[in-house]
Amino acid sequence: MDKDTLERLRARASQHFLDSIAVKQAAEKILPEPLARGIVAMTNCLRAGGKVMACGNGGSAADAQHFAAELIGRFERERQELAAIALTTDTSILTAVGNDYSYDEIFAKQVRGLGKKGDILIGISTSGNSKNVVRAIEAAKKMGIQIIALTGNGGGKIASLLDTNDIHLCAPSTRTARIQETHLVLLHALCDGVDHLLLD
Repeated sequence: MDKDTLERLRARASQHFLDSIAVKQAAEKILPEPLARGIVAMTNCLRAGGKVMACGNGGSAADAQHFAAELIGRFERERQELAAIALTTDTSILTAVGNDYSYDEIFAKQVRGLGKKGDILIGISTSGNSKNVVRAIEAAKKMGIQIIALTGNGGGKIASLLDTNDIHLCAPSTRTARIQETHLVLLHALCDGVDHLLLD
């Protein structure tokens, strides 16, 4: 590899770090307060015997699974298992509902089948417009399930569905990669906050 190419790639790599830092710094100015409300809501839900459901597509599906694993397993400290389920993992449900109904219904039908009043749904969509996440949120709200929405791009359609009882964590970026990176920090902050309230 020639020297000019390596230097060009080094500069591009460096810019990714700088851009990610800038978005996280902007997020730190606006998101700690709704994050704190989300932590309290999740802790109250779990203490009352409720569960946290999470859904998203692509990288957001991976985030939903990651988050459920942190609650069922552990985040940074040993504690009791916490009730969480990623609605992105059962291939038989996803393919049956997608085939027999619509891909837009793959999460909503699970919310209706598994959820109950007092649960929490974490809907993750970098655009804020993912139709299946929107449908899941609509289904959850009809059932009295509180929403914690992780979005970007200003919140999209999802922002218009939320009310004062819900929590909106909107990453201040329009770039999918930067939004996803910020979502991971938000999810880890939720886990840390729940552990703090339960253990300290």
